Amino acid sequence: MKLLIEKNSFLKSWQMAERTTGSKSTVSILAGIRCLADETGLHLEATDLKTSLKCRAEGAEVQEPGETILPTKAMGELFKKAPGDRFSLEVTKGRATLTAGRSRYTLTVLPVEEFPLLPRSESARLFCDTTVQALSRLFEEGTFAGSPNEEFPQYLSAALLQIQEGKLKTVATDGRRLSLSQTPLSDASGEGQLLLPLNGLRELHRLLSAVESEAPVRILEDDSQAYFQVQGVEFSIRRVDSSFPPYEKILLPERTSWMMVGRSSLEEALERANVVVRDFTKSVILQLTPGGSLRIRGQAPDIGEAREELAADIDGEPLRVAFNISYLLDGIRALRDEVVELSFNGSHGQMRMSRPGEESFLYVLMPITLSEEESDDDEV
Repeated sequence: MKLLIEKNSFLKSWQMAERTTGSKSTVSILAGIRCLADETGLHLEATDLKTSLKCRAEGAEVQEPGETILPTKAMGELFKKAPGDRFSLEVTKGRATLTAGRSRYTLTVLPVEEFPLLPRSESARLFCDTTVQALSRLFEEGTFAGSPNEEFPQYLSAALLQIQEGKLKTVATDGRRLSLSQTPLSDASGEGQLLLPLNGLRELHRLLSAVESEAPVRILEDDSQAYFQVQGVEFSIRRVDSSFPPYEKILLPERTSWMMVGRSSLEEALERANVVVRDFTKSVILQLTPGGSLRIRGQAPDIGEAREELAADIDGEPLRVAFNISYLLDGIRALRDEVVELSFNGSHGQMRMSRPGEESFLYVLMPITLSEEESDDDEV
């Protein structure tokens, strides 16, 4: 195999594959990238056995066809640090030689026969078609409430991709909160769902961030994998062998108090309060006065106290309610609109955060129970 490589273009493809390798695995072959050079160009493959990537490498001219497994870390560093804008790579007799100007480096390659067979999408079923922009928003707004490191039950470390009523939805939960984002589909004749690990989806999200927002994305499925195809790249994620709970049953419409408030002003006030409470109580108290303002209080023993007052459009019953401040901030940061709507069902019922007059985003968070002293305190 012999290649002539234009450095900057090639590195974008190489780094995309590099992130998908099993660099922390004890199986050494997973720390390599399969390179297949033929008449159509150079194709890269990488996997950590949970996710896999296939792409056509840009900036690589095939002078002689062939196949090899390049060690990711050492080869990647040489690609980045090679002098000049172009270099050649030749693989023969188990050795890869990189030549750039007067510099020459030779590394041992990995055995091709040990590289695992990657999932194949040729016989996969169409799940739906969407765009990079729509899918990226679903991941930003719909996956943050999950818990990637949870092992049991499995759905806590996964997100549900669901086609329902002509919409593509993403839902995640860690058992204390739930995030949901949805977008209409132009052609959705049926229904379906995929339960996918959060870590795989977040790597896919990073990949999509390097692609133009209007690019189309095709999602395919088979019994074990989900495949995401965009601009010559195919990223596959192994499905989670579990079921997601019937989340619709916990989305209660009842509310006793509600308000609309500027998102950025609320976020800034909470971030200031978080300076006081983040290492101690990690909680914040909200007091809603219909026709009045929103008051925020955070307090930590031996540290101090934070008090904020914001203009807000408040209706319903007066309310004092407490939340984990980090969880509250997570929802506000995911929602990037200018105004946020919050609905409350008393001091013990769920809070619902959404866009005013829209159903595209929903964040459900349970409050913290106030102590008797805090409940009786009229001043926030």
